[in-house]
This record gives sequence, C-alpha cells and structure tokens, in this order.
Amino acid sequence: QVQLVESGGGLVQAGGSLRLSCVASGSSFSINDMAWYRQAPGKQRELVANITAISRINYVDSVKGRFVISRDNVKNTVYLQMNSLKPEDTAVYFCNLHYMSGPITRLKYHEIWGQGILVTVSS
Repeated sequence: QVQLVESGGGLVQAGGSLRLSCVASGSSFSINDMAWYRQAPGKQRELVANITAISRINYVDSVKGRFVISRDNVKNTVYLQMNSLKPEDTAVYFCNLHYMSGPITRLKYHEIWGQGILVTVSS
C-alpha cells in the first residue's frame, strides 16, 4: 500500500513563492506519472502540471513560466515550485500518483491521491 504525504502549503502574498512536496511511501512499487492538481472554491479540480516516468512535463497554460514541476525518483518525491503567485492560484493542491506493484508477470496499476494542501495567495 502506497501513501502520499504533501507539505509546503500556506499563506503567501501575491508575487511570492511556495514549494510543494509530495512524498510516496510504501513497499515494492514503481512510480509512473506524477502530477499536481488543484481545486479552487466553487470550481472543478484541474490539472496543474504532470511529469512522466521519463520526465516529460506538461503545464496548464495559466501557470506556464511561473511553476516548475520536478521529481526525485530516489526519494519518491514530486515537487511543485510556484513562483510569481497570484490570488487566482489560491486552491487546495492535490498530489496524484500512478504506480505499479507486484511481480513483472502480474503487474497491477494504481492511482492514488494525496489529502490536499491549501495554498492561499493574498492580494
């Protein structure tokens, strides 16, 4: 069983920066794609950025040039460096992970979510 622990959220003024981290822990698993989503009050959850197992990266247009997603495969961690934050970035941010487990002849594919972490950007 894999678990995710997110950290790094909080309150910041517009123009400031925050770095989110999401650590995966468990046994006998191999991580594929990692991603950050966010959900603002009254809005649907949206993909912010994702990074594949071979480090292909995608960003939603609204964060391009401001946010950077990265991963550390040794630490099983995905990061989201958020710069030049705007009030409209205020949301609960969720870590999302796709991973495999089991023997090579009977691989199982899984998707899990973190508990969410609040980012508030004041104007």
